[in-house]
Amino acid sequence: MNVAIRYAAGSDIGCNRENNEDSGYAGLFLLAVADGMGGYAGGEVASSTVINALARFDAPVPETELQGTLARAVSEVNGALGQAIAAHPELNRMGTTLTAMLWNGTSRFALAHIGDSRAYLLRDGVLFQITSDHTLAQLLADGGDAGENSHLSHMLFKVLDGGPDREPDLATRDAQVGDRYLLCSDGLSGPVGPQEIFDILSEEKELPRAVSRLIAAARDHGGPDNITCVVLDVVEPEPLPENQRPTIVGAVAGA
Repeated sequence: MNVAIRYAAGSDIGCNRENNEDSGYAGLFLLAVADGMGGYAGGEVASSTVINALARFDAPVPETELQGTLARAVSEVNGALGQAIAAHPELNRMGTTLTAMLWNGTSRFALAHIGDSRAYLLRDGVLFQITSDHTLAQLLADGGDAGENSHLSHMLFKVLDGGPDREPDLATRDAQVGDRYLLCSDGLSGPVGPQEIFDILSEEKELPRAVSRLIAAARDHGGPDNITCVVLDVVEPEPLPENQRPTIVGAVAGA
């Protein structure tokens, strides 16, 4: 079944940070959020490098090649990050999360995820988190050994940092007309709970308004980190809006 997607994206520095280390991308076939880390400037470079390198994959590919193409894309952007670190050794501690979706005009899409940015699905009045955080607390909680308040809750065990064997979680999923998806950095999912995310995604039909309300909610809860989100709707195939262009937000937009 053929479908189309419509999207909006936004990014905000938050209330406590001096710079924005998040980057986001939304196009007709590729959508992604990256949350950089590595100290002042390093996080900006990491997320910008990855999103810039990933952008060339914003193109249709055969359904049978979706997951393989996205896996290759993540490998290539991790390599680009390694090259950037080699050229600037002072940034050797930088890295980034990445949550990305690759579409091809049908109801199938590939999902890649590494780190603690997230993807959510709102379907038939129910909100699902469709990625699992790569934090030590989540790893231990999955084994029943750590609670929600563990001091390990924000420690990542898997990110893109230019090193070898940085393999993301990969999946191919089915979408339905009427689905709404959210990709976001933990600057949103940290301070804003799933019920509030559900309420905003359910109530606000206009995509740009949904993005602005989600960002405002994170700021209302203190905005402790940079806030980046991409919201997309799955719709019946229809003519493309005139001058439809990809949207880039956050650090990559100013790179």
